Amino acid sequence: MKIEEAIVYVLAKRNGGLKTDQIEEVINRKRLFVCKDGRPVSSAFVYRTIKMFPDTFVVTQGRVFLMI
Repeated sequence: MKIEEAIVYVLAKRNGGLKTDQIEEVINRKRLFVCKDGRPVSSAFVYRTIKMFPDTFVVTQGRVFLMI
């Protein structure tokens, strides 16, 4: 699973938005995505990914929501 797919999965399971650190925690706990070097995902990595997909994610009042 790609990181953007993991973020979509986490947000689709949640009714409402989440903060990037909450998304990071779920992805790492469920091992939905692991960095190539084996390290867990950071909230900064989640944030950068969200910013790369403005048609999929929106950040409002510090929370990330799905656009789709």
